[in-house]
Amino acid sequence: MIRTVTREALARMPIPSPSGEGGKEERGRVLVVAGSRELIGAAILAGTAVLRVGAGKLQYNVPASIAFHLGAAMPEARSVAMPETPSGAIAAGAAETIAGNAGKCSAVLIGPGLLDEEATGELVAALLRRLEALPLVLDAAAMMGLKRHRELLARHAGRIVVTPHAGEMAGMLGRDKAEIEADPAAVAREVAQEYGTVVVLKGACSYIAGPGGEAWSCGHGNVGLGTSGSGDTLAGFITGLMARGADPVRAALWGVYLHGEAGNRLARSRGLLGYLAREIPDEVPAILAEMC
Repeated sequence: MIRTVTREALARMPIPSPSGEGGKEERGRVLVVAGSRELIGAAILAGTAVLRVGAGKLQYNVPASIAFHLGAAMPEARSVAMPETPSGAIAAGAAETIAGNAGKCSAVLIGPGLLDEEATGELVAALLRRLEALPLVLDAAAMMGLKRHRELLARHAGRIVVTPHAGEMAGMLGRDKAEIEADPAAVAREVAQEYGTVVVLKGACSYIAGPGGEAWSCGHGNVGLGTSGSGDTLAGFITGLMARGADPVRAALWGVYLHGEAGNRLARSRGLLGYLAREIPDEVPAILAEMC
């Protein structure tokens, strides 16, 4: 059975709300491992989304060449420089430092703007060996080597969310994109159970599957969400909600719905096409105020 993600369904699985006297620490701290010389913006989009869903603190670990620029662009965050490869990616040797920083956090997002798949694959494997008991979101290039690291994923069963679109899922599995698109719900379920992860298979209708076989569909949203950087905001929403205390499945369901609803509101105010990924997170605090 595939359930539909609706506002009524989410009302029955609320996300944690801070106490009236709680500060930013109560809402969690997020580490975003992201960015490259060519894609500083992906890190900005993801981090903005983290904060817009209400996470309390944000830290970046990014290639050294962009750390200053990112810190200036995101005054709400701490931006920490990591060793980088000649291509401008975070070097795998940074894993120990990143894992140390992650130990102070409530949730970690790895992937937005990490362009070098080989370097990123080595980094992700090294981090999976070092990170313990932390909710993780793996996005973009961070997902590409997972087929080779099943034993590492087993250490994190039920704590990882992956957020591929059909093309990325095809790359993860070594299959044709058409095969993924033929039955996305079945593929999402298969990967969730085989790898022990929560899967958000993005598309005009997104499918969310948990490692226990549960599955949901969400067609909330519109074609305008298919714009550059939109996936970075979705990954940030899910990570920020986990930092607030939502379990990975719940964070994924809420994140997908919020992303779609933000797109619907932007379509009404801006038009169906042409609104920007950077505008998506700005809609979310009002949506959360209505729903929570």
